Amino acid sequence: MLNKVRIINGNVIKILAAVFMLLDHIGLIWNVEILRVLGRLSMPLFAFMIAEGCRYTKNKLKHFCLIFLLGVFCQIVYAIVNPHEIYLSILITFSISILVIYSLQYFKKLVFNEDEKNYKKLLAGLIFIVLVSITYLLNSIERIGDKVFYIDYGFWGCMLPVFASLLDFRNVNLSEKFRWLDGYYLKLFFFSIGTILLSISLGKIQWFSLIALIPLSLYGGKKGKSNLKYFFYFFYPMHLAVLYGLNMII
Repeated sequence: MLNKVRIINGNVIKILAAVFMLLDHIGLIWNVEILRVLGRLSMPLFAFMIAEGCRYTKNKLKHFCLIFLLGVFCQIVYAIVNPHEIYLSILITFSISILVIYSLQYFKKLVFNEDEKNYKKLLAGLIFIVLVSITYLLNSIERIGDKVFYIDYGFWGCMLPVFASLLDFRNVNLSEKFRWLDGYYLKLFFFSIGTILLSISLGKIQWFSLIALIPLSLYGGKKGKSNLKYFFYFFYPMHLAVLYGLNMII
């Protein structure tokens, strides 16, 4: 019955995320608090769709490299604009998320394959744990030399897309007794836990990000007719360039 209300496709979720992100950055630049509140919905929506992208993509290396290289380009711009701090943008945050998700996918694929050797399963699990640990250690760094260092949304921001992938078994050969794990709302429940942990870590208005669970509860798992994939990858740097350009003119 719940599946009948899942009428929103992936393109709608991404458009909502982009609109809320635009509002958030307008509020940031021109100090409009209500826009910052609305902007809290953007991160969970994008994070969930990053997890969906990892599930559907056919070329994992290309998927990662596209986001990571675009993030590196943005870092060069940030370094020029603000040489007094080392800020790693949301694109780097999601690049880390993608690596962790791919390691998790590999681990689950081996675990649910009875023909795979146990040492391979153990090694895959270890790789996942190591990547999560490195992510935590990176986010614990506060300064590099005399410069402030931080990753956008911190450790739990990096992990948020991973929460959406914990119970993603689409490409895993699940036996009948484990079929119940592959449920959308169970996956959304774990994603909700990740959103709460992110809100606890950042506090204040970040709690409004939980509202993003409403449109996500209506997401039907379909991509949508239009291919907007590359638009969303480049929307982030382009809209920032336009907004900061307007700010300099005004």
